[in-house]
Amino acid sequence: MSGTGEVALCDKPCKVKRVTRSLMAFVHSSSFTSSPFRAFPNLKTPSFLSRSTFPLHNLLTRRRSSLTASDVSFTWDDAVRISQPEALPDDPSDLRGYSDRIKACNRGVEMQSEFRPFVIEDQIVGYIHNRFAENLRSYRDVFTFLPGKVTLHSSLSSAEDRTRAVGDVIKSLGEELIPGIRNELYPVTSAFGAPVYFSLERAAAPYFGIKAYGIHMCGYVEKDGKKFLWVAKRSQQKPTYPGMLDHLVAGGLPHGVACGDNVVKECEEEAGIPSSISRGAVPVGAVSYMDINGYSYKRDVLFCYDLKLPESFMPENQDGEVESFKLIPVTHVANIIRRTQFFKPNCSLVIIDFLFRHGYISPECFGYLDLLQSLRSGSCS
Repeated sequence: MSGTGEVALCDKPCKVKRVTRSLMAFVHSSSFTSSPFRAFPNLKTPSFLSRSTFPLHNLLTRRRSSLTASDVSFTWDDAVRISQPEALPDDPSDLRGYSDRIKACNRGVEMQSEFRPFVIEDQIVGYIHNRFAENLRSYRDVFTFLPGKVTLHSSLSSAEDRTRAVGDVIKSLGEELIPGIRNELYPVTSAFGAPVYFSLERAAAPYFGIKAYGIHMCGYVEKDGKKFLWVAKRSQQKPTYPGMLDHLVAGGLPHGVACGDNVVKECEEEAGIPSSISRGAVPVGAVSYMDINGYSYKRDVLFCYDLKLPESFMPENQDGEVESFKLIPVTHVANIIRRTQFFKPNCSLVIIDFLFRHGYISPECFGYLDLLQSLRSGSCS
């Protein structure tokens, strides 16, 4: 779906209603830290209304909350309003909002003892929750249970045999236990670049706790000495995080595809960026996180890329996964990250990394090094 109808250069601040005394009182009396993963206050709060008159403070996050798909209903106008510097009397040098976004991707460390190692050829390739593992016991020709760990049956000696056998189990378990099956394979390995033991359905990756890798690209424009980021709004039809904000381009790293080639492929599919431009994307590092939620154990590494785009470029989605795009000043994107949970959670990490690298977060800010270090809370291996 083309997003050109939604595109706007936000070089002139949109009009924002003055903060009322009641809102000022709310801001000063409320904490802006929040638990993962929710864009709005609580389950009793009505879904976000698609109108600009919705009270500004209802855009904010609060404590003790978690994201549900029905909560994520906001418009570009809502995002732009909350992004304005004058929308809230907060301090841009206060890094706690960024810290909250990072914590939202690194939950459940206290639950690690509930998982057992998934071992292949004496290498730990993942972690499986003890209760989820019970679903695998009946597949005795595929999984072998040893004291304190799970491995594959000794008869499955080749990557092809393992991929087929485990794939059949995933299909048998079905959507009830492993929702969102995509028929896309991730490599199962002990570390990036290490030998691949077999390939696993992408949706099953967190249930087996394997290392998963992705590419995330920040597409930016320089205009009149200021930097702007292209931001995508995910399609409401997406099975995960529908309607939330996202990078211009991002995607998982499938088996057998190099990072740079994947960037070029995703650029074309998600934003209509031709290879003549996308091959200029610069690799700038990686962020990582470890998130435990129920039976899911995510150990993800995201390879980060920057791409400077011409002012005249207009993204156009090709695969139906993006509803629309908007070009927003980097400082305003930072405000959205600090003040809300409108972005898909792991995208916040990549944008915070961008803010560090482009000088929007400085060493003078209290907690600078702690925040920088927390962007790699997971194992970068």
